[in-house]
Amino acid sequence: MRRSVKEYLVIGLKGMAMGAADVVPGVSGGTIAFISGIYEELLVAISNVNFKLLKTLRSEGVKAAWQQVNGAFLLSLFIGIFISILSLAKTIKWLLENQPILLWSFFFGLVIASVLYIGKQITTWNFSAVFVLLIGVFVAYYVTTLNPLVNDNSSLWFMFLAGSIAICAMILPGISGAFILVLLGAYKPILAALNDSDYKTIAVVFFGAIIGLLTFSKVLKWLFSKYKNHTLAVLTGFIIGSLNKIWPWKETVSWRINSHGISVPLKQYSISPFSFDGDAKVMLALILAAVGFGLILLMEKLAVKK
Repeated sequence: MRRSVKEYLVIGLKGMAMGAADVVPGVSGGTIAFISGIYEELLVAISNVNFKLLKTLRSEGVKAAWQQVNGAFLLSLFIGIFISILSLAKTIKWLLENQPILLWSFFFGLVIASVLYIGKQITTWNFSAVFVLLIGVFVAYYVTTLNPLVNDNSSLWFMFLAGSIAICAMILPGISGAFILVLLGAYKPILAALNDSDYKTIAVVFFGAIIGLLTFSKVLKWLFSKYKNHTLAVLTGFIIGSLNKIWPWKETVSWRINSHGISVPLKQYSISPFSFDGDAKVMLALILAAVGFGLILLMEKLAVKK
């Protein structure tokens, strides 16, 4: 597919949006990829990185292999993702610690709109579609209720494993890769590595993510080619179930001491903003939720217009 420089810049911006979402524990970059219209192209491009690519490289050269893997698309997208992750890690960390209600409100509105957007892609609603949607809701909701591992493990082999598992969630709409890292106890060490420029740990996580991505993308590509309607229903269920995690108002019932000696929430429950102990910031939260919701509607209109 031939694109202009402007189009590749837009893909890079979509990558930045995916990266920003993936930094937040509870929001999936896969959701952003889906609503921005690049999800299936991304799966196809990644799944083309295989042994056939090596044969093409030997027999036809670098240019043919680059075209086979849709290299310009992947390069633009991943540059955007990594720029976003590296540049926004400190900002997201600050917002999570100081303005969690406002941050979650924006993403809650965004994800609600995503449910409507992806749900509209389902062409046939029948018993089996509703059934797999409910399974998706249950699985995602159950994941959001799990307790994180108490001890942050920063060994390199564990960082590799965490990267390979989390990347599978990152390309699934509704399942947050960052939240999977929290559950594994790897989120804090990886965020610290990004903030401290620990390139050794970053490289290990990166290679683990590459292995997981190449493997899981093939599974998703096959599901979309064979069972697209039901796959969309499951993904919609995942997003609905994940709303519990990003509900802005939480009550913390237990705490833990992290590796830096700081108390952080261990177990939280979603509560009404009117039962929140402190400044619930309801009006600001509603405004930011509306901004997030409207952003998705705008992206949808622009995609339809194009």
